[in-house]
Amino acid sequence: MNSKRFSGAIFAIITLFNLPVFAAGWQITGYDSHVELNWESLHEEGTRYRVQVTQDGKNWHTRLETNSAFAMDFVRDLGTNLTLQYRLMEVNGDTETELASGEAKTRDFTDDELLDMVQRYTFRYFWDHAEPSSGMARERIPFMDQDGDIVTTGGTGFGIAAIITAAERGWVTRKAAVARLNKMTDHLEQFERFKGMWAHWYTADDLNAFNFSKYDDGGDIVESAFMMQGLLTARQYFNGEDKEEQRLRNRITALWEDMDWEWYTQGKDILYWHWSKNYGWKMNHPIKGYNEALIVYILAASSPTNAISAEPYHEGWGGWEVKEFRNYSTYYGMTLPLGNKVNMGGPLFFAHYSFMGLDPRGLRDRYTNYWEQNKRHTLINRAYCIDNPFGWQGYGEDLWGLTAGDMVPVGYTAHAPGAERDHGTIAPTAALSSMPYTPAESMKVLKNLYRNHGRHMFGRMGFFDGINLSVSDNPETQVRNTYLAIDQGPIVGMIENYRTALLWNTFMKDKDVQRGLKKLGFTIDHKVQSNIQSIGH
Repeated sequence: MNSKRFSGAIFAIITLFNLPVFAAGWQITGYDSHVELNWESLHEEGTRYRVQVTQDGKNWHTRLETNSAFAMDFVRDLGTNLTLQYRLMEVNGDTETELASGEAKTRDFTDDELLDMVQRYTFRYFWDHAEPSSGMARERIPFMDQDGDIVTTGGTGFGIAAIITAAERGWVTRKAAVARLNKMTDHLEQFERFKGMWAHWYTADDLNAFNFSKYDDGGDIVESAFMMQGLLTARQYFNGEDKEEQRLRNRITALWEDMDWEWYTQGKDILYWHWSKNYGWKMNHPIKGYNEALIVYILAASSPTNAISAEPYHEGWGGWEVKEFRNYSTYYGMTLPLGNKVNMGGPLFFAHYSFMGLDPRGLRDRYTNYWEQNKRHTLINRAYCIDNPFGWQGYGEDLWGLTAGDMVPVGYTAHAPGAERDHGTIAPTAALSSMPYTPAESMKVLKNLYRNHGRHMFGRMGFFDGINLSVSDNPETQVRNTYLAIDQGPIVGMIENYRTALLWNTFMKDKDVQRGLKKLGFTIDHKVQSNIQSIGH
């Protein structure tokens, strides 16, 4: 898809006039339900700004005050399809000075335009707010003071998918995308690796692994697989003869060939999640039972240098004695082939993380049809929220989706159906990243979160991480104002897979991946794939 498809219609007409030099960079942009204002702050620390608006050119009223050079004004309380005049005031004590003014128009967006808006806002996490020295994704924003500004391996892999999407849609140039990815791979080469695998977290400034937990200070093959899924997609997408694109492909290939998947079997018919130089196999976490790690076994079987045989996949991951692999229970009238029985398949990221590049359309093995698995998993999760057995406020057809993310008001967990996992927090990434499987149902959630809760729920980098309407009657405390890389990335990538199948089509071209899928007994029904593409996109 050509990047020019991202139409200027997404942005309202911007009118700038008579701007003082000290209001440089003034931009005002209207969307469906909000207006974004940007300017350059050249004033001393402590300066406050007041944003005022009028609809008739006469009666001005204050919409918000801020000490930053950025503001978002949600205006649905004023109506729809608006023409608004804004002015920016500098406030010093009792004195107000007008710095800039301009006009913005809002209008009801089509579904496609809303998806454009959400993708592009969310992409800012990986582009504008990446860790500057490495270009990699920060684990979270704002980051934990006690942890420092750490970068995440798996979250960066999802971010690579977002960068590919951005290059395709013209949000950034292809050259800029390649430059960013070469910066990343430069650091990925320099980071300490563990039999070719990366740690879960790193401190980018000193290139050292940052321990995820006490004994988890070494290789994490699940996070490494998420990273390599993104990198292999980039290797296929950036296929030009330009020397920087060739350099990127060569570096990705070298990193890929260095990954020793066989080592992580410990000589057994199963893969183990962690290995540390300091603690060896002390974590002793075998990867089995249906979860987010399907892509790990596929990449491990696909390696051109250090591949596993098919036995760990069938005897370890999907062995008959693995109680959390086969399900075949019926929930809300739908039979779910795989996944945890107690939690109705588990959190929804199981249907997202491995499928950023891996295309589930028409994909099957001896265990399931993966399109049906993911679609039913999503619909069951939605049906559970609508059923709402614990009576949480707001749950319904336009507010559903349980997956891993920040809790409201505090904490983090893998939210899922059931008393132990359902705490009343809905994560936007759950429904939005499920767009390929449930487009109409997911769009209801998007519109509700944006149009009805956007003032508190939608920020500079898109939707905040969680919302819980049961914690209080105050909208400001119902939202967890955080962003997480592993939640942001799937929003961009999975929406793109719904719209164009870009990442699916690109990743599945990889010859190594095709060989690995064949080794494990996967087949692809291209007729089914084509039918799903024509219906859903």
